[in-house]
Amino acid sequence: MSSSHPVRYSARSHVGLKREVNEDAVLALPDAGLWLVSDGMGGHAAGDYASRLIVDMVAAMPAGMDPSDRLGALREAIGRAHGLIRSEAEARGGQTIGATVASLLLANGHFVGLWAGDSRIYLLRAGEIRMLTTDHSFVAALVQSGEMSWDEAEHHPQSNAITRAVGVGEELELDKVRGPVQSGDRFLICSDGLSKYAPFAVLQKALAEMPIETVADKLIQIALDGGGADNVTVVVVDIG
Repeated sequence: MSSSHPVRYSARSHVGLKREVNEDAVLALPDAGLWLVSDGMGGHAAGDYASRLIVDMVAAMPAGMDPSDRLGALREAIGRAHGLIRSEAEARGGQTIGATVASLLLANGHFVGLWAGDSRIYLLRAGEIRMLTTDHSFVAALVQSGEMSWDEAEHHPQSNAITRAVGVGEELELDKVRGPVQSGDRFLICSDGLSKYAPFAVLQKALAEMPIETVADKLIQIALDGGGADNVTVVVVDIG
């Protein structure tokens, strides 16, 4: 990031109220302008392995890279995790293991979001929230065809059925969104442990009102108050 846009962030992860293991993983590399959330699937000792591996691979990216090289390196790191998770699943007898990924990269006054699965990136700009990502899920297709809203989709019986994940399938497909950042922008990256309990209006209110010191805790509390049936992870990034 250029010095004209100082960045502050807050990152939190909580096991929730019903699970024994936190299969979410979170990574904050502010010096590299990179934040990431991953939500593992496959049960204990599988889901947490997958999300942790993604974080470890990305954290091992060389420091001091040119911003133009960083996106390629991020793709490669997630791709390496994809291959290793597939190998591990095979070694465990064909068990399904995988993880979502939602990552935010800031450089040269721009943002890039890279994702697979149903972990999300939102942007609050001038008091208005919008979802930058589109879930790779069964219900996302229903939303995109106009049959229901994202908020309604959270209550669909197949709301947890994702159609894309790191470690699942031959080829890893990552979607990308990019754009300029503005002073005052606030990004939210989260696992579905938050989004299933926090409709757009609730997220917009919390993100618009809470300072960076307490906003992540507030969002976690919203998920816990809603039932906390899943692990919940949030990263909030403020552009100065």
